[in-house]
Amino acid sequence: MSDRHDLGMRVRRKVLGDAHVDRAEAAKTAFDEPFQNLITESAWGTVWASDGISPRERSMLTLALLAALGNFEEIPMHIRATANTGASKQDVLEAFQHVAIYAGVPRANHALKLAKQTYAEMERE
Repeated sequence: MSDRHDLGMRVRRKVLGDAHVDRAEAAKTAFDEPFQNLITESAWGTVWASDGISPRERSMLTLALLAALGNFEEIPMHIRATANTGASKQDVLEAFQHVAIYAGVPRANHALKLAKQTYAEMERE
Protein backbone atom coordinates (compact mmCIF):
# COMPACT_ATOMS: atom_id res chain seq x y z
CA MET A 1 0.00 0.00 0.00
CA SER A 2 1.01 3.60 -0.51
CA ASP A 3 2.11 6.05 2.16
CA ARG A 4 -1.15 7.95 1.52
CA HIS A 5 -3.14 4.78 2.20
CA ASP A 6 -1.23 4.12 5.42
CA LEU A 7 -1.80 7.71 6.57
CA GLY A 8 -5.47 7.46 5.61
CA MET A 9 -5.89 4.28 7.61
CA ARG A 10 -4.30 5.88 10.69
CA VAL A 11 -6.54 8.96 10.41
CA ARG A 12 -9.61 6.84 9.73
CA ARG A 13 -8.94 4.77 12.86
CA LYS A 14 -8.33 7.89 14.94
CA VAL A 15 -11.61 9.50 13.80
CA LEU A 16 -13.94 6.50 13.49
CA GLY A 17 -12.32 4.13 15.99
CA ASP A 18 -10.70 0.75 15.58
CA ALA A 19 -13.93 -1.24 15.99
CA HIS A 20 -15.66 0.57 13.12
CA VAL A 21 -12.66 0.29 10.79
CA ASP A 22 -12.11 -3.35 11.70
CA ARG A 23 -15.76 -4.13 10.79
CA ALA A 24 -15.43 -2.23 7.51
CA GLU A 25 -12.19 -3.99 6.65
CA ALA A 26 -13.69 -7.40 7.45
CA ALA A 27 -16.61 -6.68 5.13
CA LYS A 28 -14.35 -5.60 2.25
CA THR A 29 -14.37 -7.87 -0.80
CA ALA A 30 -12.37 -8.02 -4.02
CA PHE A 31 -15.29 -6.20 -5.66
CA ASP A 32 -15.21 -3.10 -3.45
CA GLU A 33 -11.52 -3.11 -2.51
CA PRO A 34 -10.61 -0.50 -5.18
CA PHE A 35 -13.36 1.79 -3.85
CA GLN A 36 -12.25 1.26 -0.24
CA ASN A 37 -8.69 2.11 -1.23
CA LEU A 38 -9.90 5.25 -3.02
CA ILE A 39 -11.75 6.59 0.03
CA THR A 40 -8.95 5.61 2.41
CA GLU A 41 -6.39 7.49 0.31
CA SER A 42 -8.48 10.47 -0.77
CA ALA A 43 -11.01 11.12 2.00
CA TRP A 44 -8.90 9.97 4.95
CA GLY A 45 -5.31 10.25 3.66
CA THR A 46 -5.75 13.62 1.97
CA VAL A 47 -8.80 15.56 3.20
CA TRP A 48 -9.09 14.37 6.82
CA ALA A 49 -5.29 14.22 7.19
CA SER A 50 -4.90 17.89 6.26
CA ASP A 51 -4.03 20.23 9.10
CA GLY A 52 -5.75 23.14 7.33
CA ILE A 53 -8.70 22.95 9.72
CA SER A 54 -9.22 21.08 12.97
CA PRO A 55 -10.89 17.67 13.24
CA ARG A 56 -13.71 19.41 15.16
CA GLU A 57 -14.34 21.81 12.28
CA ARG A 58 -14.03 18.97 9.76
CA SER A 59 -16.70 16.99 11.66
CA MET A 60 -19.05 19.96 11.59
CA LEU A 61 -18.50 20.51 7.87
CA THR A 62 -18.93 16.83 7.09
CA LEU A 63 -22.17 16.55 9.04
CA ALA A 64 -23.56 19.72 7.46
CA LEU A 65 -22.67 18.54 3.95
CA LEU A 66 -24.12 15.08 4.52
CA ALA A 67 -27.37 16.61 5.76
CA ALA A 68 -27.54 19.30 3.08
CA LEU A 69 -27.07 16.74 0.31
CA GLY A 70 -29.46 14.23 1.87
CA ASN A 71 -26.76 11.61 2.48
CA PHE A 72 -28.32 10.56 5.76
CA GLU A 73 -26.90 7.04 5.90
CA GLU A 74 -23.47 8.27 7.05
CA ILE A 75 -24.70 10.77 9.64
CA PRO A 76 -24.78 8.28 12.55
CA MET A 77 -21.20 7.20 11.79
CA HIS A 78 -20.03 10.81 11.80
CA ILE A 79 -22.02 11.64 14.95
CA ARG A 80 -20.17 8.78 16.65
CA ALA A 81 -16.89 10.21 15.33
CA THR A 82 -17.52 13.48 17.20
CA ALA A 83 -16.44 11.65 20.36
CA ASN A 84 -12.97 11.53 18.77
CA THR A 85 -12.91 14.85 16.93
CA GLY A 86 -14.05 17.17 19.71
CA ALA A 87 -17.22 18.41 18.02
CA SER A 88 -19.80 18.91 20.76
CA LYS A 89 -23.54 18.39 20.59
CA GLN A 90 -23.85 22.18 20.43
CA ASP A 91 -21.44 22.26 17.46
CA VAL A 92 -23.57 19.68 15.66
CA LEU A 93 -26.75 21.61 16.40
CA GLU A 94 -25.15 24.78 15.02
CA ALA A 95 -24.10 22.95 11.86
CA PHE A 96 -27.59 21.58 11.31
CA GLN A 97 -29.13 25.01 11.91
CA HIS A 98 -27.00 26.26 9.02
CA VAL A 99 -28.32 23.37 6.95
CA ALA A 100 -31.89 24.42 7.79
CA ILE A 101 -31.32 27.96 6.53
CA TYR A 102 -29.16 27.23 3.50
CA ALA A 103 -30.32 23.79 2.37
CA GLY A 104 -33.76 23.23 3.86
CA VAL A 105 -35.56 22.54 7.10
CA PRO A 106 -36.65 18.97 6.21
CA ARG A 107 -33.04 17.86 5.69
CA ALA A 108 -31.86 19.52 8.89
CA ASN A 109 -34.83 18.08 10.78
CA HIS A 110 -34.03 14.54 9.61
CA ALA A 111 -30.34 14.98 10.42
CA LEU A 112 -31.24 16.17 13.93
CA LYS A 113 -33.49 13.14 14.39
CA LEU A 114 -30.61 10.83 13.44
CA ALA A 115 -28.21 12.73 15.71
CA LYS A 116 -30.59 12.45 18.68
CA GLN A 117 -30.99 8.71 18.10
CA THR A 118 -27.26 8.18 17.76
CA TYR A 119 -26.39 10.24 20.85
CA ALA A 120 -28.97 8.24 22.83
CA GLU A 121 -27.38 4.97 21.63
CA MET A 122 -23.93 6.28 22.54
CA GLU A 123 -25.11 7.14 26.05
CA ARG A 124 -26.53 3.62 26.52
CA GLU A 125 -23.29 1.95 25.38
